[in-house]
Amino acid sequence: MSEILNIEDLRIGYSTKKKQIVVAKNINVKVEKSKLVCLLGKNGIGKSTLLRTIAKVQPTLSGKIQIAAKNIETYNSVALSKKVSIVLTERIPPNNLTVYELIALGRQIYTNWIGKLTETDKQAIKKAIEITKIDAIKNKKVDALSDGQYQKMMIARALAQDTPIILLDEPTAHLDINNKVAIFRLLKDIVTTTKKNKLIIISSHELQLAIQTADDLWLMSENEFICGDKNELIEKDKLQKIFEAELVSFDKATKQFLFH
Repeated sequence: MSEILNIEDLRIGYSTKKKQIVVAKNINVKVEKSKLVCLLGKNGIGKSTLLRTIAKVQPTLSGKIQIAAKNIETYNSVALSKKVSIVLTERIPPNNLTVYELIALGRQIYTNWIGKLTETDKQAIKKAIEITKIDAIKNKKVDALSDGQYQKMMIARALAQDTPIILLDEPTAHLDINNKVAIFRLLKDIVTTTKKNKLIIISSHELQLAIQTADDLWLMSENEFICGDKNELIEKDKLQKIFEAELVSFDKATKQFLFH
C-alpha cells in the first residue's frame, strides 16, 4: 500500500524578518492510511507546530511534505481541505449555530456557490453523526455543549469533510477520564471498525491511552524525531527518549510509564 503522507527532511518553526526560529528538524516519516498515530512529547517540543505545518496552516522552514504523492505546496486551499481536516484545541468563537449546522460546515468545500446541501452532503453529515453517536444533541446549540460533546462534534465535522487524513491537536486536554477514554476509543473505531480508510494523527499527553490505542507512535524530543510501529518502538526502548529519565521512565514489561 502506498503512503498517504510522506515527510522528508522537514524543519519546522517560525520565520521573522531577521531569522528562523527552528522548533524541530530532521523529521522523516512515511505512513499509510487505516492507522491511528499518536504524537507524544513534552510541552513546547513542537507537536502543535508539526500538525499545523502538515495542514499548511503555517509554512515549512525547509524539507518536503507530500500528501497522496503530491507536495502540499502544489495544493490550493480547497484541494488540500479535501485531503486534510484538522481539529485544534481552541474552541471556535461563540455563535448561534446548532450542532448539525456546524457539522454541515465540513461540507462547504463540496457545495456550490450558494452553499446548498445536496443529498450526498446530507448523507455524509448523517453518517458522521451516527459514527460519533451524537444524534441526541444534533439540534442543540454549540455554545451549550459540554467539553466532551464539543469534541465529538468537531470530530463529526472532520468526518463530514471526508478527508483521508484527520489531525487532532490535544483533543482530550480539558476532558475528564471517561471522556478521554471515549474520544480515544472513538478515534480507534473510526480507523478500524468503521472501515473509513483514514489516517488519524493525534497529539496528546495521555501517555497510557496512547500506548493502548495507537498503531504507530511519533516521538518528539529536543534532539530527534522517532517514528514507527508502537510495539517495535517499545521493544527497542525508544519511549524513554522523550522524557527526562529522573522524572519519567517506561517499563517495557508492563507497558506502563512510571513517574518518579
